[in-house]
Amino acid sequence: METLQKIALIFTIIGAVNWGLIGLFDFNLVTFLTGDMIAIRNLIYIVVGITGLINIGILFQHINDGR
Repeated sequence: METLQKIALIFTIIGAVNWGLIGLFDFNLVTFLTGDMIAIRNLIYIVVGITGLINIGILFQHINDGR
């Protein structure tokens, strides 16, 4: 499970950087990289969203550890 959480964290960081670029410079890196490939773009957004949900587990992991 730890490997999955690390992979999810990487995708979440990529998503956060993309949102930072949008907010600061009005530049969407995902759109820039995918161009007119809307299906690929949507897939990237879906993967980043799912990995964000997976990372919620990291936030509450201490509850399961009994701390």
